Amino acid sequence: MARDEKLKLQWEEVQQKLSNQFADGETLELDAIIYLIGVQELGQLHRRFKKDHKIDLMHIAICRLLEPYGYYKFDYIDADGWPHYNIVEKLPTLKAGEQAVMMKEAIVEYFLEKNYITAE
Repeated sequence: MARDEKLKLQWEEVQQKLSNQFADGETLELDAIIYLIGVQELGQLHRRFKKDHKIDLMHIAICRLLEPYGYYKFDYIDADGWPHYNIVEKLPTLKAGEQAVMMKEAIVEYFLEKNYITAE
């Protein structure tokens, strides 16, 4: 199976499982999934977040997702339990579609690592 086709199938699996688990089957888009990963990484699953915290949660997720690619490195967890990352390498300039593909690939890898989906 071609790499792009495999990624597409794995992305659809992640999207479907998360949509069923968190959105009563309504399809979650990329940003919503990034937000969920941020909540997961923060570990405060039952807390309600204000708008500015939602942006921070998405930032945490992006840092965590791109850490294996060498763009960020985990630094520490602050007194409130929020993880902090340092920029290691500046992100390349990508077109919107290329950004989406990179994030979907990183999300699939994240959920493979967490055994939420399996590689097939």
